[in-house]
Amino acid sequence: MWEFDPKKAALLVIDMQNDFVREGAVMEVPMARQALPNMRKIVEACRKAGVPVIYTQHVLYDHFEVSPLETTYNPMLKSGGLRDGTPGVEIVEELKPEPGEIVVRKHRYDAFYNTQMETLIRNSRYPHDTDTVIIVGTVTSVCCETTARSAFSRDFKVVFVSDANGGFDEASHNATLNSIRRVFGRVMSTDEVLAHLAKES
Repeated sequence: MWEFDPKKAALLVIDMQNDFVREGAVMEVPMARQALPNMRKIVEACRKAGVPVIYTQHVLYDHFEVSPLETTYNPMLKSGGLRDGTPGVEIVEELKPEPGEIVVRKHRYDAFYNTQMETLIRNSRYPHDTDTVIIVGTVTSVCCETTARSAFSRDFKVVFVSDANGGFDEASHNATLNSIRRVFGRVMSTDEVLAHLAKES
């Protein structure tokens, strides 16, 4: 198994938006809210260790069906939620991006699809190499897993943080962890990631 080297890593914070995290929100994922303290620890440790932090923001529009199959499977999204220009689409205050940190807007579960994500990661430590992504966020089995698989297909090493990703439920969350650890990357706990990052601080 490859070694996790934070000096070659970037952190991806996937879709930690109000409409996923806040109680009563249209796409509420309670597990994402529960994992928020661990995500915050990792974000803060990455900043301290000089690991670039890149956010994603899933965006839909009122008057243009930018993701028609997504809204077909989730009809509630036809009338609202994750809408451009609304508070619900914004990153939660607890993980608010700092000046200079980039937010990648996307319209598909895969954060690499039709975005500048790969270019941003590969050049996030220029002129040094970035070959690893740390993934935290929500939803574990949807955008987080899809992005992890896509990263693997682009030859990035994937560190998927078991207790800093929030799923719909324990079953789907654990199924993703099993899939990642068997084929697509390394599954690590928040404490394990923090221990590696502490060596760089």
